[in-house]
Amino acid sequence: MKMKAVIVEDSRLARQELKELLKQHDEVELIGEAGNVDSGYELIQNEHPDILFLDINMPEKDGFELLEMLDDVPITIFTTAFDEYAIKSFEYNALDYLLKPVNAKRFALALEKAEAKLNEKKSQNAKGNRLSADSQIFIKDGEACWLIKIGEISHFEIVGNYTRVFFQDKRPLLYKSLNQIEEKLPEDSFFRVNRQQIINTNYIESVVPWFNGKLKLKMKNGDEIEVSRRQSYIFKDKMSL
Repeated sequence: MKMKAVIVEDSRLARQELKELLKQHDEVELIGEAGNVDSGYELIQNEHPDILFLDINMPEKDGFELLEMLDDVPITIFTTAFDEYAIKSFEYNALDYLLKPVNAKRFALALEKAEAKLNEKKSQNAKGNRLSADSQIFIKDGEACWLIKIGEISHFEIVGNYTRVFFQDKRPLLYKSLNQIEEKLPEDSFFRVNRQQIINTNYIESVVPWFNGKLKLKMKNGDEIEVSRRQSYIFKDKMSL
């Protein structure tokens, strides 16, 4: 099957350049284009593309703000005339970064990487409308931004009206409730341990009995998390043979 792609780019000439490059690749089908973030958001929500060609510097809202609006981020290839964004975009775990005017060989290489990434993503069997471990979410906390795989997150924790996300050595805040996040997470690897926290069971280093029938989990990053008594019984059943 062809990979489905959309372009979100405010420059008509830049959109045309990308469309001409795509004509040379039968493995990709362009299913839509948008000239700003809001129309791009609607397009992505309606069409569910595999690949997003995204300009960073756009009027009103930039490309990073679009990613922040999405629950499930497509495979993203940044396109921009400003190479100052190059290092930053790779910090966000973007698949690739194309500098305008786009070189045909670099474009072909980016598509090869996208196809490999898509095959990897499809191997994850997402259930219903839930995300898979390979699905990506965009997190913006102040000036810092990340495009992170769900499976790379060790746990989530309520902080007021926000949810703190734990991955690598980072602790950014996401403006979503823990309940909203829980509805999207893959059930086979994420578990609600108490009212405040959800953990990725793949990041548990050890489990020890705690007071009043509770359990305490030590995560691979060194954090210790207490499982409520009720959830401790469910956890034992879930994790037993």
